[in-house]
This record gives sequence, structure tokens and C-alpha cells, in this order.
Amino acid sequence: MAKKESHDRSEIPAWKSDFPISEEQATHVNRREFAKFLGLLSGALALGNGVIVIRALAFPSKPLEGEHFVCNADEVAVGEMFQFEIRGNEIIPYILIHLEEGEWRAFEQKCTHLTCAVRYREDLGKIECPCHHGFFSADTGEVLQGPPPRSLPRLEVVIKEGKVYVREEKQDKTV
Repeated sequence: MAKKESHDRSEIPAWKSDFPISEEQATHVNRREFAKFLGLLSGALALGNGVIVIRALAFPSKPLEGEHFVCNADEVAVGEMFQFEIRGNEIIPYILIHLEEGEWRAFEQKCTHLTCAVRYREDLGKIECPCHHGFFSADTGEVLQGPPPRSLPRLEVVIKEGKVYVREEKQDKTV
């Protein structure tokens, strides 16, 4: 007669002795634990916001200094857009638009709504934010339609000897 092995189902597995928590205790969260979790999460979020504010106040962004070479004027056809970056204390993406012969515009490429990348649409003659269908004037950068709250930051375009340069736009300070 073969020896019959019996498995005693009442025997506790080895891993359960290492974790002596019943299933009911593992799935139940009491009010005190939940309030503690919410308090810690709120504190962490407040601390993160505080770091952002302190960084913005302690290290303000510097205005663009001097002229920056972008490309040769013959590299961008009329009605086309050229993307470029200016490196400073941070890297900022811009777009250069050749509107018509002798007419150039440069704007920051980040939408003022949620910083999506904008692009020039020659067929519409406007700058579009594809994320939420916001539109800006290709001539001035002003908001024409959609959720963006303010105009695109603009740079002044300077053409010298067939080369395109950009610099900080001069602000009129008349009162």
C-alpha cells in the first residue's frame, strides 16, 4: 500500500508568520491614519510651492542681453517659420517668422496659457497653440482667440548683412 501524503490545510504558511496581519486589518484605514496621510500630503505640497516661490524671488529671470545670431536670412523663405533657442540661465525656445519680404517677427514659442509649443500657420496667417486652439497675431503676438491670457513675449528682429539677429524688444516708458 502506497503511503498517502496528507496536506493539513489548517497549517499556516511560513510567509503568514512573518506578516501577522489579518486581511480585514490590511484593507481597513481608520480616520486617524487617513487624516495623518492628508496632513503629510498637504505639507509636502505646501513645501513644494514654497520652494517654487523662493526660487522665483531669489533667482529672477534676466532680460536678454545683446544681440543673438539666429540664422542667415536666405535660410527662411517668405511665409516660413524657423525654431531656435537662446541659452542663458535657462533655455528658452523661440520662433522666427518671415511674414513677407522685409517683415520678420520673433516670439517665444511657449503659449501663455499652459506653455504648449506654438507654431506659425501660413494658411491662416496666425500663430496657433494646438493644445487648446488658441490663436495669436503673427504681426504683434496679441491673443486673437482661445484661452491664452496674454500676448506672446516678443523679440526685436535685426537684419545685418544678410544675417538675422534678435534682441530684447525696447519698451517705451512714457507715462
